[in-house]
Amino acid sequence: MRRRVRFIVNPISGTRGKDSIVKLIPEYLTTDRFEYDMVFTERSGHAALLATEAVEEGFDIVVAVGGDGTVNEVARSLVHTPAALAIIPCGSGNGLARHLFIPINPIGALKILAECTIETLDYGKINGQPFFCTCGIGFDAFISQKFAEAGKRGLLTYVDNTLKEGLTYKPETYHISIDGQEQTYEAFLIACANASQYGNNVFIAPAASMNDGLMDVTILEPFNLLEAPQVVMQLLNKTIDKNSHTRTFQCKRVHIHREEPGVVHYDGDPMQCGTDIDVELVSKGINVVVNTQEQKIALPLFSTFTDIYNNMQIEMDRLKTDIQNDFRQTNERIKRINTELLNKLKI
Repeated sequence: MRRRVRFIVNPISGTRGKDSIVKLIPEYLTTDRFEYDMVFTERSGHAALLATEAVEEGFDIVVAVGGDGTVNEVARSLVHTPAALAIIPCGSGNGLARHLFIPINPIGALKILAECTIETLDYGKINGQPFFCTCGIGFDAFISQKFAEAGKRGLLTYVDNTLKEGLTYKPETYHISIDGQEQTYEAFLIACANASQYGNNVFIAPAASMNDGLMDVTILEPFNLLEAPQVVMQLLNKTIDKNSHTRTFQCKRVHIHREEPGVVHYDGDPMQCGTDIDVELVSKGINVVVNTQEQKIALPLFSTFTDIYNNMQIEMDRLKTDIQNDFRQTNERIKRINTELLNKLKI
């Protein structure tokens, strides 16, 4: 029996064109095993509608060709349906694809699709909004909003926003109830993870699994500027849970109360919410085409860290220059005031 596959292509997501991917499809999805068609998104939210139509038309697999936002839109229309999600990652972060070891290289991703191994995995919901990788509040949600407003995509844009805003961001106080146990934390961020990373191999919940029926909650408490490089390194080498400022939990549900309404994020997309936030894990709710190859693809941690470190150095140099300029201007102002006082005293 041939599998029916629909490709949902976001032509403007990420930093890579999609024409070359479209041309590769016939080479890997042979007509004896697959029949497929292709549709293109035209606006925000369109991928979710196209995925719903694919389910109604009886497609077996719906492929998200785009970034994390496209993947989320397609996936949320497939929960609790027979159709399976597949991913050809073309975004800036590709968090879910990386967690599932789906190759970022389109040929590798098409090979995984052609193998067609399907598993039923978990997903989460934040105030009713489905997410498949991570959701959170605090600094990561704040940055997701800045990133959405930036107008440019890519790792460097994300890093640039993170470094600039991280120097002035003020942690908040949160009242958290996990499985009936209530605690109060001052936190830089709170991440609820179904999968291990935000994207770009930045691991906020290194031990998270999509088939254990639990979400991993990471609370990162405030840290000083000198500790920031260590936090960055631990996010990249999967040891953030070992940081002294980190608290971790596993649960199915968590309720979070904060003093003021504000932004949260789901799979990197910002959303405004009130003071009360409910996050839950839905077990075995979505079918996904997965990579079962024994040889997983090596994660390019070194290059990612190098980019982040270099940008951090640039931002620190800018900060140093700003401080020096402020100090110089203050000295000049003091001199002017002293001169004016002396002139008045002479009079």
